[in-house]
Amino acid sequence: MQLFGTYTSPFVRHVRIAMAECDTRYDLIETDAKSSAEQSPAMKVPFLRDGGIELTDSTSILRYVREQAGQSFLPSVAGLDFYCLVNTLMDSAINLFMLERNGLDTGTNPYFDRQRARIVAGLKYMNESPQLASLDRDARLRLQCFLYWGVFRKRFDLAPFEQLVKELDKANADSVFAETAPPAGS
Repeated sequence: MQLFGTYTSPFVRHVRIAMAECDTRYDLIETDAKSSAEQSPAMKVPFLRDGGIELTDSTSILRYVREQAGQSFLPSVAGLDFYCLVNTLMDSAINLFMLERNGLDTGTNPYFDRQRARIVAGLKYMNESPQLASLDRDARLRLQCFLYWGVFRKRFDLAPFEQLVKELDKANADSVFAETAPPAGS
């Protein structure tokens, strides 16, 4: 099984954690934007190859990994919805990050303002959500990977979100989560 991705991607990290939890053997093939554009129709990471199976999104990869291990993936609708909300926020944050990294000034357009507002509103909602205490495993992992990435890339400040700070602290105390952290300086 080959997982294509980067050590810094929160989507790839979530898959790596799930694979560790499921004792799934795989090779991580480091892949940059050019290579992923050539090898995956989604032109993003992660993507997976396992024999004749090719998957192009972290969600389908996660389901595949969990099912191969006899586990369920996001069994509750509420957990799925929370997971989808995190994906929406993560997409907004990563897109802003990548645009800025490529030299675009994202401070001059109402569309970008809406993306930043979406991230803050979503963090506030999740911080106050009673559901936070009882998330499905993969909804929780998706949230934790996003929170770590956002702090790591200096995309947002978690200080106003006490429950999310606690969630990230809990994640950082987990050995598998800690082992999958992006390398220093990346």
